Amino acid sequence: MDDGTSSRRQFVIGSATGLSAVWLQLHWPAILAAEAHAEQAAKLEQATFGFFTKEQALAVEAVAAQIIPSNGSPGASEAQVVHFIDRALISFDRDKQKTYTQGLAALQNKVSELFAGFSRFVDLNSQQQIHLLATIESTEFFEWIRVHTIMGFLAKPSYGGNQNQVGWEAIGFEDRMTYAPPFGYYDGESRKGQP
Repeated sequence: MDDGTSSRRQFVIGSATGLSAVWLQLHWPAILAAEAHAEQAAKLEQATFGFFTKEQALAVEAVAAQIIPSNGSPGASEAQVVHFIDRALISFDRDKQKTYTQGLAALQNKVSELFAGFSRFVDLNSQQQIHLLATIESTEFFEWIRVHTIMGFLAKPSYGGNQNQVGWEAIGFEDRMTYAPPFGYYDGESRKGQP
């Protein structure tokens, strides 16, 4: 991955367009509830998790941080997407619990297999983590953690995830209630000839 903001913006936008609009529409109320839970959890000094153990949450946060890294600008860690993912797994994406449980166990096994003397993903350096993730990127686990990371990164901050609007900043989105016209060519044309 390139360290540039432009390439990150393209990656995040490109990844988000892969989400099914129908799936999002069907799960939208539960997604909003997950975001609200994430916001509440992020406010607590000692964050608690509804699905993840503390060790699992550390691994998920480390994987998410490699999917959207903090290279010169805030990434998944700063957006606190782990809380969004945790809530997703006890609400609208309960059916993905087994995928995460098995995927995290396989991730830890892969650590021991590839890197002698290590047993936890979080103990690997960034290059080692990227190398390991490249070996599992075609798995269902990696696909879902990627989808959930992007969702949490771009979520409305008032519902959790995207803390301090770091995701919106990364893609150049301005959060405004209203926009001053003209929005485009048609607005300017409609005003021609008016006093």
